[in-house]
Amino acid sequence: MTRWQSVAALVVLGVGWGSTQPLGKIAASSGHPPFFLILGQLAVCVVVLGALTLVRGKGLVLSPRAIGFYGAVAVLGTLVPNLTFYISVYRLPAGIMSIVISTVPLMALPLNLALGADRFEGKRLLGLLLGLAGVAIIAAPGAGLYNAGMVAFLPVALIGPLFYALEGTFVARHGMAGMDPVQAMFGASLMGFLLCLPLVWLTGSWVSPLPGFGRPEAALVFSSALHALLYAGYVGLAAKAGAVFASQTSYIVTAAGLIWAMLLLGERFSPLIFLAVAVMLVGLTLVRPRAKAAIAA
Repeated sequence: MTRWQSVAALVVLGVGWGSTQPLGKIAASSGHPPFFLILGQLAVCVVVLGALTLVRGKGLVLSPRAIGFYGAVAVLGTLVPNLTFYISVYRLPAGIMSIVISTVPLMALPLNLALGADRFEGKRLLGLLLGLAGVAIIAAPGAGLYNAGMVAFLPVALIGPLFYALEGTFVARHGMAGMDPVQAMFGASLMGFLLCLPLVWLTGSWVSPLPGFGRPEAALVFSSALHALLYAGYVGLAAKAGAVFASQTSYIVTAAGLIWAMLLLGERFSPLIFLAVAVMLVGLTLVRPRAKAAIAA
C-alpha cells in the first residue's frame, strides 16, 4: 500500500467505526433487553465473519487452546463490554460513548505495568493523568451530562473500555492460538453467541424482532455487519501498514463518533466536551507506545 492509500483506509475505518456508537443508541431505543441485542449482534457477526473465513479458505479451529481463546475473548471483549454499553448508551449521549471508548489505551497502560509487560515512563504517566482529567471534565457540571443520574452511569460506561483493555492484554500475552485475526474473531463470535443464548433464556430477554422490525432493529443489523467488515479491514491495514499506524483509527473514531451523533441523533455538545476530547487525545498520544511502521511512499 502507498502512504495515501493507507491514510485513506485509516480514515474510512475511523469514520465507519465512529458511526457504530450512535447506531448502537438507535438499536437500544427499541427497548429490547441488552442480552437480546447482544445475541442479535453476535448472530450477524457470526454470519459475516464466517463467510469471510470460508471465502479465505479457512476453517473453525477447535483445539483446546483455541477454545480457551474463544471463551476469554467472548467474555472480555463482547459479553461484558456490550452489556455495559447497551445499559449506558440508553441513558448517555452517543457522542459521550464515542469519547469514553477512546480510553482503552489509558486502561491498558496500568494493567500492562502491573504485569511487567510494559515499562514506566514519565510522559506516559502524564498521558494517563490527562486522560483521567478528560473524563473528569465530562462529568463536571455543565459539560453535557444534564443530571446526576447520567453522571452516575459514566462509571458503568467505563467498564467496557476496561474489559477491552483486559482482552487486549490477554491476546498480547497468550496470542491467538495460531489463528489469523478474522478466523479467531469468527470463533470468538460463535462462542459468544453460544454463551449468550442461555443468558437470554435465563433473563427472559427473548423477543421476536420480526413483527415490529423497524429502524432500531435495522440499525442493530447494519452496525453489527459494519463492525465485522471494518474489523476485517482493520486487520488488513495492520498487516500492510503496521499495528501502530492502524491503531491511530481511535483518534478518528472519537471525532467521527461526535459528528455522527450530531448528524444522526441531533446531539449537541458544550465547549467543555470538546475540551475534554482535546485533553484526552493529547493523553492518548503520550500513552501509546512508539514504533516504526513501514509504508511505501
